[in-house]
Amino acid sequence: MVMTENGEHPQAAIAEALAEVEEQMMQLAAYVRGAMRDTAMRIDPALQPFGLKILRMLRRCGPTHASALAEALEVDRSVISRQARLLEDLGLLELAADPADGRAKFLAATPLAIEKMAAVPGGDKSLLHGRLAAWPEADLHQFALLLRRLNSPDGAE
Repeated sequence: MVMTENGEHPQAAIAEALAEVEEQMMQLAAYVRGAMRDTAMRIDPALQPFGLKILRMLRRCGPTHASALAEALEVDRSVISRQARLLEDLGLLELAADPADGRAKFLAATPLAIEKMAAVPGGDKSLLHGRLAAWPEADLHQFALLLRRLNSPDGAE
């Protein structure tokens, strides 16, 4: 029977390592959710974290069709429609006609939304920027590589 250096069976060591990774991923997810909630609250107390995701995508990509947002954010189009109405009511989103198709509408972050997002402490920096900025460049590249592997459909590079 094969054993690891510390006398464990390899399957038990792998199970323990997987549990450790899972625990750390849950902590990271909780941190990101909390940071998104706090950021949304600072922009507008009625802004939901998912609405913030939409606004950030619109800021990054510019005016976008609701169907493209739904696909990029992996949600049903009805979720985008509901959030768009809420964002519009808050003055953070505007609809514009698509010149190529009069029936279709583009969703766009308003100047007020851009201004409020920029005014949040940390500005346009990502949620994790502050924690990762002090890491050595090689560690950042390795972390990005490992996340890319985790996020790929087959778990390969």
